[in-house]
Amino acid sequence: MKKNINFNYMFLFYDVNEKRVQKVFKICKKYLSHFQKSVFRGEITPSNMIALRNDLKRVIDKEEDFVCMIKMMNETVFGEEILGNKRENGESLIL
Repeated sequence: MKKNINFNYMFLFYDVNEKRVQKVFKICKKYLSHFQKSVFRGEITPSNMIALRNDLKRVIDKEEDFVCMIKMMNETVFGEEILGNKRENGESLIL
């Protein structure tokens, strides 16, 4: 039986085509606090996390854009979710 984990805090960062930057920014701003350039963070409910993911999927180009969501339950438990083009040759994020 799969155990459901309710994450309640998120870091989100993105690298999207400039044609879609404003749309992605507005979506992220609706759910999270703007932290720096293309980085957002904040408390989020599981239902808002689903809504955020669905809103972003409607806007981004999965072949060209990159959105990473670091979902955290507390300071030691987190999960990473990537929408769009996973960067294989990029730097790793270490928390």
